[in-house]
Amino acid sequence: MIRVIAGGKKSNGWLYEACAEYEKRLRKPYDLVWDFVAEEKLSERVARLPKDTFVILLDEHGRIVDSLEFSKIVSEPLSSGRDVVLVLGGAFGHFPDELIRRSNFVWSLSRLVFPHQICRLILAEQVYRAQEIALEHPYHHA
Repeated sequence: MIRVIAGGKKSNGWLYEACAEYEKRLRKPYDLVWDFVAEEKLSERVARLPKDTFVILLDEHGRIVDSLEFSKIVSEPLSSGRDVVLVLGGAFGHFPDELIRRSNFVWSLSRLVFPHQICRLILAEQVYRAQEIALEHPYHHA
């Protein structure tokens, strides 16, 4: 399972519908579960995760990878039965040092800066793409 712990409010309207389009295509273990929390509660929520959870922090200062590499990063822990948690900050997206230390991978979507709501859509699409790459389906054709 992939859980997204997202700071801020739930998506609404067109963004919710767009994310739902990708989510309905996801199959175990790539299915997404969204956990919306107040931004100041992100560290607390991550601290309660089991120690073997693979934590990916989305941060503008993280490493930029292509979709093939992201698929490998996500698929390896999933294939060994580990849960993957992606942590997405709120509007300001700054993470405390203890959260950065707890993460297994710090990922930047782009050198561009996106509103955190748009990051949710990009994230949903990339998880779907990772699934399709892992299953060797033709969705990813690069």
